[in-house]
Amino acid sequence: MDLLEEYRRATFFFESGDPLGAARLLEPIVEAEPHNAAVRQLLARAYFNSAQLTKAEEQLRHLVEHDPSDHYAHHVLGRTLERGGRFREALPHLRLAAAMNQQADYQDALRRAEEWLGKSENA
Repeated sequence: MDLLEEYRRATFFFESGDPLGAARLLEPIVEAEPHNAAVRQLLARAYFNSAQLTKAEEQLRHLVEHDPSDHYAHHVLGRTLERGGRFREALPHLRLAAAMNQQADYQDALRRAEEWLGKSENA
């Protein structure tokens, strides 16, 4: 198997709106190249986009564990947890991402999680 060609195909599938197809192509690549963060990140995003949140969380936790300074992995992990209704668990990752990189979508996700937690604590 030509891993680079398969990665390119997976990227095409992902960008074409087929995250399930992308994930199927990426899974064996991650097995063959477990330390390749770019491949693992794309697999996590494919899982996230196809609502396979447990699988996305697993890949993202691996990325964060191996590179705690990866703001994007923290952001997507936070978003994955948020999407699963796990706002309290999402908050530290969203805060880290927002502190490390001042992107508007990071700030928006953080604000959304804080609002949800504020609503649930006031209910």
